[in-house]
Amino acid sequence: MDTGLWWLAASWLGYFAVHSLLASLKVKYLVATKWPGFMPWYRLFFNTVATVLLVVPLWLTWFLGGETVFAWKGAWWWLGNGLAIAALAGFLYSLRHYDGSEFLGLRQLRDGERRVEDQERFRISPLHRHVRHPWYFLGLILLWTRDMTAPMLLSSVMMTLYFIIGSLLEERKLLAYYGDAYGEYRQRVPGLFPLPWRNLNREQARELERRGNEEP
Repeated sequence: MDTGLWWLAASWLGYFAVHSLLASLKVKYLVATKWPGFMPWYRLFFNTVATVLLVVPLWLTWFLGGETVFAWKGAWWWLGNGLAIAALAGFLYSLRHYDGSEFLGLRQLRDGERRVEDQERFRISPLHRHVRHPWYFLGLILLWTRDMTAPMLLSSVMMTLYFIIGSLLEERKLLAYYGDAYGEYRQRVPGLFPLPWRNLNREQARELERRGNEEP
């Protein structure tokens, strides 16, 4: 592997390390203890840092370029781009089921929220009834339906691994937030790839939501 690809791999590893560290409950509790006045800003700070740092590996992926090592051709081109368009449509559809203000950190700032835990209620959207991490699933479709240069292939592999690891780390927090209801949800719905025989109907999803949002 040439020097440029090593730098690309290092930039992704650095990004993943910082992203996971800042997202961890341990760091959030530390900030809440040492600098409680910063907590209303924390989510906005986290999103800003994550966005700015992401520029580095993405820029390196583009800058290194190189020859195409894999390309979708013929009927496969139509299939790949059709799947990518469907994934983008899935992203847009999913936005209506997220609290955008909470996700960006604007609500925490507006309300002066100092609690460490995310305040969004346990919700199982239509996509979440079929896969626990629909954004990761849709992101994987977008990644792997593109033509691949060597840098793009390396970035796709590393991002795929991080989606897998990141989903496991994220679920540790979700289990802490929502308890047994999330544990049962995890047993009944697959994590990254939908399976026809493992999903929830609307009534089953509402029941798990109710249990997850009950006061302790």
